Amino acid sequence: MPPETLHLTVRADGAVLASLPGRTDPQELGTLELTNFTNPGALQAIGGNLYQPTAATGQELRQKPGEQGMAACRRASSRGANVKAVEEMIDMISTQRSYEMNSKVISTADQMLQRLTSLR
Repeated sequence: MPPETLHLTVRADGAVLASLPGRTDPQELGTLELTNFTNPGALQAIGGNLYQPTAATGQELRQKPGEQGMAACRRASSRGANVKAVEEMIDMISTQRSYEMNSKVISTADQMLQRLTSLR
């Protein structure tokens, strides 16, 4: 990518375009390529959200985005987390309180049984 790049765009077909000062048309820098494997579950995590193929991943299938079942690039979109933090915190607090109440019930029942057995 040229250091003077003002704006970078990725089209749905994977083409990477750079807007440069003094030019009206963006310059095409290259094209993204997506890779799929017959057994993607066998990819080895190497950290930093990176994976590398192993002998068990099978054949490497390289395609342009949007071709033959491959995903397309989407402009101005970001992937959100699958977790809704506020809802999860509320569920966690609710679960914790339920656990505490059940623990107190068991403790109270145990104390009552101890008193009953000590009276005999």
